[in-house]
Amino acid sequence: MQQPKTLVAYFSCSGVTAKAAEAIARAAGADLFEIRPAVPYTQADLNWTDKQSRSTIEMNDPSCRPAIAEKADMERYDTVFVGFPIWWYVAPRIVETFLESYDFSGKRVIPFFTSGGSSAGKTDEILRARCAPSVRWETSRRITDLGAVKSWVASLGL
Repeated sequence: MQQPKTLVAYFSCSGVTAKAAEAIARAAGADLFEIRPAVPYTQADLNWTDKQSRSTIEMNDPSCRPAIAEKADMERYDTVFVGFPIWWYVAPRIVETFLESYDFSGKRVIPFFTSGGSSAGKTDEILRARCAPSVRWETSRRITDLGAVKSWVASLGL
């Protein structure tokens, strides 16, 4: 019997979420996949105080779906961690693009996020709706202590 395969897919602009994803991948013995935008974000794009910045425009439009640079071979995985920073109290729109790009039927999806202090808000509700009804969705987890990642992953049975 083949061992279940795990993927840690993440979107990170500053590197904080990337570090969390790497720690999770090590703890879970998982593959790592960076969700990269087809058009990379610049510092100006990420200026949340600028009402005309790309990130602000995207986050103010719930239908916005920034294109992803490449796709993962999702068929290989039974469990998928999905990581992201919190923007405007939810996941960045590119995470919705990622989730809508695959059929997660029967897969276990475990979201995690990084944030300077924000909660997940309605993130789980919004992202869960982007997946097939048969997805096994876990409640999102805020990663604040990389040292606690190993015990969290172990508590998930991975």
